[in-house]
Amino acid sequence: MKFLKIFIILFISLTTPIKADLNKKLINELEEGGKLIFIRHAYAPGSGDPSNFNLNDCSTQRNLSNLGRDQSKKIRKFFKENKIPIDLVISSEWCRCKETALIAFNQFKTKTFLNSFYSEKFSKNKKTQMKNLKNYIKNWNGDKNLVMVTHFVVITEALNYAPGSGEIVISDKNFKKLGNIEISY
Repeated sequence: MKFLKIFIILFISLTTPIKADLNKKLINELEEGGKLIFIRHAYAPGSGDPSNFNLNDCSTQRNLSNLGRDQSKKIRKFFKENKIPIDLVISSEWCRCKETALIAFNQFKTKTFLNSFYSEKFSKNKKTQMKNLKNYIKNWNGDKNLVMVTHFVVITEALNYAPGSGEIVISDKNFKKLGNIEISY
């Protein structure tokens, strides 16, 4: 048992500088611009949406909790402290994504291709949405970074990576994942 505790302490102390170096490298890449920044909406307890889901009525949706709002503020702080250049912030039309974008970035535009296709009600949209997302990126020529506040299913489909709530996932324009930054809630 004592050996295990020593091993854990050594592992944590040795990997923390490695993680910090990786984050610094990733931040340097973001400073160059031209990257895609996918953000899974901040913490909204539960999964999916209620059966009475209405896109135009936030009271029928799964929304951010106070922890999620705090997490959105931490996302804002991360971008400000690291002076990450941003061309545009776009968001899913779901209220939890729009609220994350509003708190973290103050302004955004919505794009239907960032909407969730998790539920059976919207699963038929997956192929069209992914095609529209790829076309949008193909035509995007910003010299800063493009921020997309979206859902687990969209990020997983685009990057073959499963993000946590509020996680920032960076890729190039070819959807090659460059790294990720976890933001606690």
